[in-house]
Amino acid sequence: MGWFWADTPVAAVQTPAGHAPVTAGREPPPGCPMHQKSADALTPSKPRSGAAPASSGGCPVPHASKEKESKSILSQLNPLNYMFPDLSQERAKDQTYALPTSREPSTIPRGSGDGNWEYPSPQQMYNALLRKGYEDTDITAVESMVSVHNFLNEGAWKEILGWENRFARGLYKGWQICKRGEEHYEEELDRHWDGTDLEPSLVRFQGRPKELTPKATMLQVMGWMYPSKFGTEPPFDRHDWYVAREQNGERKEIRYIIDYYAGEDDPEGEPVFFLDVRPAATLQGSAERIIRWSSDVWWKAIGGDERERNPRSILSLPGKD
Repeated sequence: MGWFWADTPVAAVQTPAGHAPVTAGREPPPGCPMHQKSADALTPSKPRSGAAPASSGGCPVPHASKEKESKSILSQLNPLNYMFPDLSQERAKDQTYALPTSREPSTIPRGSGDGNWEYPSPQQMYNALLRKGYEDTDITAVESMVSVHNFLNEGAWKEILGWENRFARGLYKGWQICKRGEEHYEEELDRHWDGTDLEPSLVRFQGRPKELTPKATMLQVMGWMYPSKFGTEPPFDRHDWYVAREQNGERKEIRYIIDYYAGEDDPEGEPVFFLDVRPAATLQGSAERIIRWSSDVWWKAIGGDERERNPRSILSLPGKD
């Protein structure tokens, strides 16, 4: 999902059914980062003394960089997903409110080829929050936290698949799919399909909420200069996802950047989120972003749809048939 002139329009993501509504002026549940306007604007209560420093919002994914993590915490992290490898399904000490222990499977294939990623159960999420020091987390909000995390992850993966469908077969194939703009993407994808299905997979991911991307930084600068047009709060979270791409029999690892933005509530008062998903600005990623953006802009600038509907209209002169 793009949100910039170099990307496609950002898509809004509403919270799934059953998620607790969030109203203006009401503080979000402790530990849930998905309702934050920025990485630091709304933070849960401080963890207990001596506990490992938690990321903004209390997400169980350690959002600090590896260098900043304490050795004791780092040694417990699974290198594939930066989560504790032994999240318990047992009730916490003095826990009286029952949480589900079932884990929801995702649609995201593991880079190892061992099935799909699984989301933590609400009980595991709660235990992870307690382990990181957030002992006063509202236990009744944990299921909503899990629901929102899962929902946004699925939305991010859908957008990554859009990039992979365009460019996993190479830049030239990507240009052929993109050349008639975003509105004709599905049509061109079918036209240039080579009979093989792509199977990208997620190798690992990393949370980096306090590291603004160059694009997010530029948006903040533009918002300072032109607040009426570009004014927006900084993203409340950032993830880097590393995706395995099979291209010409060779396995490549593509890094995707995801900025999470909080939008205005919808007319019914439900929170809305925006995900800005794009390849990292490597040589390959930059080329893909330029092709996708410039093709869409060019197609609209030349009136591509009108040219196809009426090819002679562009060549007609005033007063001539």
